[in-house]
Amino acid sequence: MFGEFLKRLTAPAPAPLTDTDARLALGALLVRVARSDNNYDAREVAKIDQILSNRYDLTEAEARELRKQCEVLETEAPDTVRFTRAIKDAVPHENRVAVVESLWEVALTDGMRDENEDAVLRLVSDLLGVNDMDRAKARQRVDNR
Repeated sequence: MFGEFLKRLTAPAPAPLTDTDARLALGALLVRVARSDNNYDAREVAKIDQILSNRYDLTEAEARELRKQCEVLETEAPDTVRFTRAIKDAVPHENRVAVVESLWEVALTDGMRDENEDAVLRLVSDLLGVNDMDRAKARQRVDNR
């Protein structure tokens, strides 16, 4: 279903993401983090819908539909390393820090820090070019909400 999108995203020199492609990429990454602890629950689904709705000014129904597409994309996407590096090449740095903050929102939705989620977040942050300090600050901003 997303073969052409993934082909463009993982090309040797990907073009900057269109708005639609950026939405899909972020959403799929949010889903990947949420699924990383093998407990993809209703709270995480709701948090992803909320993030997508707020970030892209979508209605609840539009955010829900986008998330469903992202769930399918996440299962079809290549390994986390290739997928995240492709996003890094197509998204400006300041937006990547915001992506990490959104990932923390999903990971911390259940009120617990899971070692699998932490590991995926560390990997994704590094691959996005977001350093340890910025990743920690992003988590603190989420904790303080």
